[in-house]
Amino acid sequence: MTRTREGFLCPRCGTAVHAKPETEPKKEKTRNSFDYVYVSENQKDNYAKIARECPKCGNKKAFHWFLGVSGEHAGVRQERTVEHFRCTICSYTWVESS
Repeated sequence: MTRTREGFLCPRCGTAVHAKPETEPKKEKTRNSFDYVYVSENQKDNYAKIARECPKCGNKKAFHWFLGVSGEHAGVRQERTVEHFRCTICSYTWVESS
């Protein structure tokens, strides 16, 4: 997003977001400052679709992704994989661990 007098402007699509004067962020000069920040609101495109029934609405398709969980109990290191699912219709999210 590029800063303008009225707020912020997306350089890719031209969408303008108007900012109120009291909510404007402070600009600090840092070593790693960037002129542009790209925000993607449609993150569902990054997940695979699989055939899984939603427990809430009964839809037969869901987005699917894995996350690894690790921890230690009584000095023993344990790692497991957790499967996450999100319904393509109602966006209900549930997990199944293995």
